[in-house]
Amino acid sequence: MQAAIFDQPRSIRIADVPKPLPGPGEVLVRVGAAGLCAGDLYIYTGKNPYVIYPRIGCHEIAGTVEAYGQGTAGPKVGTRVVVDPFIGCGHCYPCRVGKRNCCADLAIIGVHREGGFADFVTAPATNLNPVPDGLTDFEAAFAEPVAIGVQGCRRGMVTADDTVLVLGAGPIGLAIVEVARALGAKVYATDLSAERLSTAADMGATPIAGGAGLLERVLEITNGEGMPVVMEATGAAPAMEQTIDLVAAGGRIVILGLVKKGQGVTFPGLDFTRKEVTILGSRASVDCFPEALDLLASGKIHYPKIASSFSLSEAPTVFKTLADNPMALHKAVFVSEAV
Repeated sequence: MQAAIFDQPRSIRIADVPKPLPGPGEVLVRVGAAGLCAGDLYIYTGKNPYVIYPRIGCHEIAGTVEAYGQGTAGPKVGTRVVVDPFIGCGHCYPCRVGKRNCCADLAIIGVHREGGFADFVTAPATNLNPVPDGLTDFEAAFAEPVAIGVQGCRRGMVTADDTVLVLGAGPIGLAIVEVARALGAKVYATDLSAERLSTAADMGATPIAGGAGLLERVLEITNGEGMPVVMEATGAAPAMEQTIDLVAAGGRIVILGLVKKGQGVTFPGLDFTRKEVTILGSRASVDCFPEALDLLASGKIHYPKIASSFSLSEAPTVFKTLADNPMALHKAVFVSEAV
């Protein structure tokens, strides 16, 4: 089969590799669409601390059930599915309490094991989610990033009664905007990039210019109260630290962005009690794929409309382009030429 292989930082090639065989408890999926996300770009640029080269990347996978390993059952062969790429051990405390996304020995398809930048991929059969009728593989590949938005909104307990400020209008920020809007919330978005902010506005968010003066603009909009819910999706420590000023007393902060390992983030201690603020982390997603797929099927998610499709053979060019200029594309999805 054909696969795009990361050999080392800044090196990716298309090659023929053996077709994987599903083991007990596993399924073989014929890949129809494979989304490129920031995590894949980190592998390409050498910034992912967990990957061991060579590696077939991609954890945003839509396709068709091809075969099962011995003694394994699941959706019938030919069923269109998306793959939840997070594999928990099932034994540690997070797994025991239903938080396998925080597993102490977490394995991620496309990072710790071969991923979807290939004609076929194997996965645990329990990680399959059937695709609703009417969705293409291209659209279904957005289930994973949309699920991250679902998880973030669940963590922040976002409802139609809320006003939400999203910091960062990149791929994850846009997913949060769309999910929060679908829940009926009033959504504001801010970013340093005018282009990204314009895209967030096209998706229904009210844009607020980022940078100097952001706090003053937010306080003016909210009559000095601050935002009831602040969702951080920049991965920048200064933005994380500013959330405490931007949030209203009694409000909720959800941190989705990632800083480098060991980097600290400081909050003024008095505001924990003065504002009685709730600060929550949100990692990937758990049991959010069904809701994400339903949202995509409902037409409430417009993210796929601003994405670009490519054949897998174009992967080396696409990765180089995005590494040189991350703003070159809103989103890239590699679609099987056989689909």
